[in-house]
Amino acid sequence: MRVIVFFLLFSVSGLAQKDYPKDYFSPPLDIPMELSGNFGELRPNHFHAGFDFKTLQREGIEVHAVADGYVSRIKISTFGNGKAIYITHPNGFTSVYCHLQKPTDAINDYIQKAHYEEQSFEIELFLKPNELIVRKGQTIALSGNTGASEGPHLHFEFRDSKTEKIINPLLFGFDKYIKDTKKPSVSAVYVYPLDSKTTVNQSKRPLLLNLSLQKDGTYLSNKVSANGKIGFGVTAVDYDNVSGNKNGAYKIQAFLNGKPSFGYQFDTYSFDEMRYINALVDYPRYKKTYQRVQKLFMTNPYKLSIIKTDDLNGVVNVLPNLTSVYRIEVSDFFGNLSTISIPISFDGATAVVEKETVVSNYFVKVNKDNNFSKNKISVFFPAGTFYEDFDINFDVRDDILYLHDDTVPVHSRFEISMESDKYTNAQKEKVFIADIDSRGRQGYNFTTIKENLFSTKVRSLGKYTLAVDTTPPTISIAKSIEGKWLNTQKTIQLSINDSGSGIKSYNGYLNGKWILFEYDNKTKRITHNFSDAVVSEGANDLKVVVSDNVGNSTIFETNFFRRQK
Repeated sequence: MRVIVFFLLFSVSGLAQKDYPKDYFSPPLDIPMELSGNFGELRPNHFHAGFDFKTLQREGIEVHAVADGYVSRIKISTFGNGKAIYITHPNGFTSVYCHLQKPTDAINDYIQKAHYEEQSFEIELFLKPNELIVRKGQTIALSGNTGASEGPHLHFEFRDSKTEKIINPLLFGFDKYIKDTKKPSVSAVYVYPLDSKTTVNQSKRPLLLNLSLQKDGTYLSNKVSANGKIGFGVTAVDYDNVSGNKNGAYKIQAFLNGKPSFGYQFDTYSFDEMRYINALVDYPRYKKTYQRVQKLFMTNPYKLSIIKTDDLNGVVNVLPNLTSVYRIEVSDFFGNLSTISIPISFDGATAVVEKETVVSNYFVKVNKDNNFSKNKISVFFPAGTFYEDFDINFDVRDDILYLHDDTVPVHSRFEISMESDKYTNAQKEKVFIADIDSRGRQGYNFTTIKENLFSTKVRSLGKYTLAVDTTPPTISIAKSIEGKWLNTQKTIQLSINDSGSGIKSYNGYLNGKWILFEYDNKTKRITHNFSDAVVSEGANDLKVVVSDNVGNSTIFETNFFRRQK
């Protein structure tokens, strides 16, 4: 009876869905809604938080408010979402518009004023309900390619205004703008032995299963012969009828002998849960091959709210004299379904392929603090830093910390401390703990210094060492403007770069007054627009100061003339 009740609860919880308004919001663009990324799509270290709408491969498309409301938040950043506008609506939801080229009209005026008041390009503003009211269909911005965008598009989100949880736009009736009659595509299914004693098809390593297409359109896997605890994983993407892009699967559900075993669907979740993507996927395989296998089991449960699972967390225990059928269903929001059936039987044969050897000298327990030290270098992992227990390789050689490798995902930050007495007080200001990538390039990490102890908090395993940066940033201009009349130019553009600790700040001054320079991290260029109306009639003196993360600075100075129209 307990099993029957559980089955019913599992089914209802998996299908339950809040009643979202279907006809309240209109599209944010006038052009056809074509997706280059959908909600829940698997991205590096996070699930995709909304829709990426194509903008005809160009910038400058008008972006509209999807309903009445007020601008509640504005964030301008050189990375992430770039230029972003948040509109809170009276029905309890907030719409978000990102990677914008330029806000329009009163919104742009408000932002420009804030830039100059704060004397910063990067700003974050929280507005009151009566400051910037917008109407449904009003043009609020032009689409762009700012921030971490890899091409012109509009990133669009819906959020619950109170909880800040992100919500799939398809739940608000946006499905009527997208035609999709295609089944999700399943490219791979893997089976995993989950302990040292288990074998699968005489292997102690994960195996790729062969799939054959059946007459009814479903897939049948080759037989799995195992003993002990096993789990499954699937690689799947979804296509619609128009865009041609690989999108994420909306829903994946696994069944063991017809009973729900493990599943999830992308309706809503919080930003705090984003990094659990690294627990959901086969992370080592992703780092080595860039293939994202979505695991349908948990060996160490983690708090990702979209997951619904049975008492064994999706783990299948293969016992003697029992045969089972494992079924995976991958579906999109429109009900298109791909099904894979996997026959399972017990086999006590010994392994022919042994488990892959892991080079390690320590063992990390997920639920305990772990501390390692050698040669005045120490690492502290608080409990909960990782998702699973594992064998870790820790060593220090030639002042370099070798901390396993990046095939093990890290959930929360841990601390690295390095002690050294070889630096003078003046030199210490230029020292930081650097990570070293596979090409030998060093990356900056914010470092605190207390006497001879240098400390930082990071979120990935790999190689680390102390580095010194005494080289200032560079500032250059493509074509000199010294002493020239710039009557027809609309902007001044400079290239800035730093090969050491990286750029921390950049400030421009025109005739002694601070001016706004917008920074594009993709081109490493800063741009001042003369439309800001700071330039003077006739002679103008320009000064630009760029500083890196350890305090090295460079000053660029020039002068030019301009006649106002």
